[in-house]
Amino acid sequence: MKFSGVLTKFFVPIALVIVALAADSGRGKPITVKGYVLDSACAFTKGLDKPISAECARACAKAGSPLVILADTGEIYWPIADTTPSRGQNEKLLPFAGQKVTAGGRVYQRGGSSALVIEKIEASPADK
Repeated sequence: MKFSGVLTKFFVPIALVIVALAADSGRGKPITVKGYVLDSACAFTKGLDKPISAECARACAKAGSPLVILADTGEIYWPIADTTPSRGQNEKLLPFAGQKVTAGGRVYQRGGSSALVIEKIEASPADK
């Protein structure tokens, strides 16, 4: 077998797989997150496990504080849009402010932060 034949049979398919994996890595990983929707300031500064109240979360969101999802695991997910120009996601989350939700979409992680492009969100029963 000639050297060029070895390249064609073995290395070209491997290179194509690597290129395909690299192209897919920018799309985010599918995920389902369960947790509470609350404002980002309370999520970080108050050390809450769940929102103080739905009214409090709505008031903070209407005042401009970004809403986030505080997962049952304690991880905070920043809702983002995958469009350019991008848009804030408070409008999408406001109906769920202060509630427990299940959100599905794609997660992007960078520098210890997790951002979530929400494809589906629905209210979940709160834990007792």
